[in-house]
Amino acid sequence: MTVYNLGSINIDHVYRVPHLPAPGETLSALAYTQGLGGKGANQSVAAARAGARTVHIGAIGPNSDWVRDAMRGYGVDLAGVSLLEEPTGHAIINVDPGAENAIVIYPGANRAVTPAMVEAALAEAGPVDTLLIQNETSAQAEAAAAARARGLRVVYSAAPFDIDAVKAALPHASLLVMNEIEADQTRAALGALPPLDCLITRGAKGAEWISARAEPLFMTAFRVTPVDTTGAGDTFIGTLAAGLDLGLDRAAAMRLAMAAAAIQVTRAGAAQAIPDRAEVDTFLRAQG
Repeated sequence: MTVYNLGSINIDHVYRVPHLPAPGETLSALAYTQGLGGKGANQSVAAARAGARTVHIGAIGPNSDWVRDAMRGYGVDLAGVSLLEEPTGHAIINVDPGAENAIVIYPGANRAVTPAMVEAALAEAGPVDTLLIQNETSAQAEAAAAARARGLRVVYSAAPFDIDAVKAALPHASLLVMNEIEADQTRAALGALPPLDCLITRGAKGAEWISARAEPLFMTAFRVTPVDTTGAGDTFIGTLAAGLDLGLDRAAAMRLAMAAAAIQVTRAGAAQAIPDRAEVDTFLRAQG
């Protein structure tokens, strides 16, 4: 069993600010850090830290050895990552004292991934495996189609929201994951949620799994004091995919993912804040 993840790899530039900047405002940051990020990289780290064999599919640019070293250090297999001339993607992240954030992304090499790269990375994948995709790379729809043709479970995170990308990927998706805003946007564009399993994350309120084959499953979030919410949704999705790939039922996989996200938001940063499986298991035992 393997989680394959076609996903973005970004260098995060994180600025601690007294408040999120208003239009036209020049604001002095209180602190600055640089780290590994991108929805794809975060989800791969979360899946690997949760115990799943995780192969990342994507691309980076020159002078990014530290990025590869960081991902490998978290246990992610980089066999599907190509080195291109296009610069590695990056994100400018502003975080306020209440842990809310505002993010600007430069896609870079993430948008230079080709269907051929994906096909090569999935050459040995089969029905016991899982593919994760988001909307921060090219070739998502082609990857989803190739994965379903091989019998993989396809978990599609519809973020950043793009209705054309959603329409292209939906015919091949097994599970559609959205936050509340993305779910509203999907309903508005399609008239209703699509007829497949949908998981809607609701931040501090929890998450709901809606299925045509079973009763809706709602799980409340664990109560913690957040420090930084950057990457929380990615932590949830990557851990959920790992749980499903490891054979957990949807309730157990959601609880595992909810615990990982709860721990992650109590720390600063994105990928570096994601807990390992032992930490999550300890946290869950403490919840009773």
